[in-house]
Amino acid sequence: MQLKKSSRREKIRYRIRKRIIGTAERPRLSVFRSNTSIYAQLIDDENGHTLLSVTSRQFKDFKGKKVDASKLVGTEVAKQATEKGISTVVFDRGGYLYHGRVKAIAEGAREGGLKF
Repeated sequence: MQLKKSSRREKIRYRIRKRIIGTAERPRLSVFRSNTSIYAQLIDDENGHTLLSVTSRQFKDFKGKKVDASKLVGTEVAKQATEKGISTVVFDRGGYLYHGRVKAIAEGAREGGLKF
């Protein structure tokens, strides 16, 4: 029996989350992708706190492709993280393939100065 796309992604997501844990010094960069927007959060799993979050919906005046908006989200995450004194993160792709918009967030964050 074949799984639905969403339940397959959830299984992959749980498998990833077993290994990836964010701390205060090295938080987890979590990515969620919807059809229209993309969201990124820095999460401290030890204390259960979201340190910061950025979404493509914040850039209302942006006109362009969703991949370009994702790269903009990645650079904004890196900028806000360096302001809070965070330089290294653990990347959590959230069960999505490392391709397209997810890859664009990672590249944008790396260009912004985050290490992972």
